[in-house]
Amino acid sequence: MAGHIQDRWYKIEPGRDGKPVKVKTDRHGVGMRYRARYVGPDGTEKSKSFADKQKRRAETWLANIEADMSRGDYIAPGAGKVTFEQYAIRWMTTQMTDPATRESVEMRLRLHAIPHIGKRSIGSFNPTHLRLWMRALEDAGLSAAYRRGIFAHVSTVFTAAVEDRLIRANPCSARSVKAPRLDPRKVKPWTADRVKVVRAALPERYRALVDPAAGCGLRQGEVFGLAVEDVDFLGGLVHVVRQVKLLRNRPVFAPPKGGKERDVPLPESIAFALAGHLTLFPAAEVTLPWKTVDGPPVTAALIFRSPEGLSLNRNRFNDRQWRPALRAAGVVTGRDNGMHALRHFYASVLLDAGESIKALSEYLGHHDPGFTLRTYTHLMPASETRTRAAVDTVWAASVADNGPETAQES
Repeated sequence: MAGHIQDRWYKIEPGRDGKPVKVKTDRHGVGMRYRARYVGPDGTEKSKSFADKQKRRAETWLANIEADMSRGDYIAPGAGKVTFEQYAIRWMTTQMTDPATRESVEMRLRLHAIPHIGKRSIGSFNPTHLRLWMRALEDAGLSAAYRRGIFAHVSTVFTAAVEDRLIRANPCSARSVKAPRLDPRKVKPWTADRVKVVRAALPERYRALVDPAAGCGLRQGEVFGLAVEDVDFLGGLVHVVRQVKLLRNRPVFAPPKGGKERDVPLPESIAFALAGHLTLFPAAEVTLPWKTVDGPPVTAALIFRSPEGLSLNRNRFNDRQWRPALRAAGVVTGRDNGMHALRHFYASVLLDAGESIKALSEYLGHHDPGFTLRTYTHLMPASETRTRAAVDTVWAASVADNGPETAQES
């Protein structure tokens, strides 16, 4: 057995004849009689007390502790008493993701998880607690996609607690606890006419922003971070190596999403548009910290800047330039019509031209082609016409070879 059981009501002392005898202690008849004791994997002694007539129960408990340690399933008594808030804060300080992602996760947990479930000890959760919490978020009017993200963060915290041996299982994995289902929404790409109308509605300084987004599939932050040295006008390539992000509303240079640099074909029409823009608004060097607000300074000759010569701020740009242009073009403002709509337009153009999902995924900077396929599969050209043509071609040749004349000869 991993430890031993102490009977606190009796002790063994040597008798007058030298033989050991059991005598009552000062605790006899008071409090818990048995104390099961063992040394944990961390080298510290652990114990649990049991009442009179529960020695068998204490032995069973100690045997289970020993079995858990031998299987690697041991959880120290009291380990789960830390609250969700205490553990989540500790967990957040250990994350190694990029600063913007950490900031987003911290905000979601702080606003939508900790106020509801933060005070409960992490070892006391059951599925009901999580279902009630998710219902509260739904009643608050949060979108399914946003709630799904919050749920994923909370589940990750519980998974870390399992790995840290604080709890045995992640309560978010219970069959009755389900992540919110996403609303079935398909991407509806803009038409070329809409892209041109919105582009024309932007102030002249910002019109060419549309071109690398709609013509090369760059994200908004990647367009903001595009420098002259990133554009190979002769080779026909755009090197996507940085973006402008906001951390605590302060701009920083950072790698593209997922840290994935990429090369994207530069069509001649987009190259001419960028060259024309640079003639009117020459690029100038902008220095920003790298990845964090106190990171090392990095300088790039940005193609798109504010009139003051600063990097573009997405919040100000969207509020003062993009949405007014949408309204002027008669386009409804909303989540489906942000600058990301230009990436969807780019994807639809390439798929309509027969480009492969693998190539499109690389140009868009997606982490895997499967994600690209799930997002844009409904935009792929229908195969029915190609199927009919292929079969007709083969079948027509077969009929010609085995027609009436052939039958008569046989």
